[in-house]
Amino acid sequence: MNSVNTLLLRNARLVLPARIAEPATLLIEQGRIARILETGAEAITADEVIDLEGLTVFPGFIDIHIHGAAGIDTLDADAVGLARVSEFLAQHGVTAWLPTLVPASDEQYQAAIRAIDELMTQPGSHARALGVHYEGPFVNSEQCGALHQEHFKTFKTAADLDALPRLQNDQARHMTTVAPEIEGGVALIKELKRRNWVVSIGHTKASVEVLDQALAAGARHMTHFMNAMTPLHHRAVGAVGWGLVHHDVTCDIIADGVHINREVLKLIVATKRAERVSLISDAIAAAGKGDGQYEIWGEQISVTNGRTQNTKGSIAGSVITMLDAVRMMLSLGVNEEAVARMASLNPARLLGVERECGSIEVGKRADLVALDEEGKVRVTMIGGQLLKRER
Repeated sequence: MNSVNTLLLRNARLVLPARIAEPATLLIEQGRIARILETGAEAITADEVIDLEGLTVFPGFIDIHIHGAAGIDTLDADAVGLARVSEFLAQHGVTAWLPTLVPASDEQYQAAIRAIDELMTQPGSHARALGVHYEGPFVNSEQCGALHQEHFKTFKTAADLDALPRLQNDQARHMTTVAPEIEGGVALIKELKRRNWVVSIGHTKASVEVLDQALAAGARHMTHFMNAMTPLHHRAVGAVGWGLVHHDVTCDIIADGVHINREVLKLIVATKRAERVSLISDAIAAAGKGDGQYEIWGEQISVTNGRTQNTKGSIAGSVITMLDAVRMMLSLGVNEEAVARMASLNPARLLGVERECGSIEVGKRADLVALDEEGKVRVTMIGGQLLKRER
């Protein structure tokens, strides 16, 4: 890991929020972007200069839905294990993430939150954990996907929500996926918003009327859109159709070609537009380990040709990285500025951290990833510190 007061990244191809700057130079000071210099700018000096000729620099990817990687599951890991996931992510261009927890016992939740809290206090060569994402337990058992129904809950009083422990870090973001049609679901959304949680609709069979109530209560995002929710039908709009037509609702997608067909990915972006779509990995502990059999969440999950499957035959998360999702969207012809928005700025905006990260702009953290022409990560920088450098 490298730490200097000033750093120049020269001859880069920069993916800025609304355009590509090429060639361009970034001046990094004290871990933040101090200046963006384009062709013809005056010569300046720095403690270190790195030539990025031939590389395209994106804002660092932000994964708001990931259950693990490199053999580590976020629900069972201690802080050391979570740090290993963070290191794996940094090698694949992710600079920030939300450890995501499946429905589990109170004791498992408490242990997981203690580990995330400890991780957030540790500086080091890894992607930053920004908080926690509870995928459930307030979801619909008829749209459970790979989640274990024995831990699902309904909402009657605030005490039911207190069973989800909060992180101690004042800056931590708390996100949860909710099915608004469960008992007390809309009241739950109101209470979550009162506590400043990010609320996402998912694992749901809610009617349009209930979805409208959820939106009015403050739920304005949808989890792994099109998966584990009622589909669009020409005589029944379903949760999918409702999400497509509501422009005040954002969504995230698993762009692996398994959870969603490639042509449907194009449809989502064409309908919702890039500013309303975030990319996620929904990766499980098997990510980065290859095909095989894995014991995850108390059951056997197989991975064959990059497709996960549990013993019930359901898809059980993915084994992609955010880098894979980025490559997928680029392969579909989505332009780089739009892909950068989906992989970085939109997740940052959803979590309310867009003033500090999510795009290449003066004043923001120097959280960056540089890709070569083949889409391989050559440089990862987090807070101005070089965590990966291959030239």
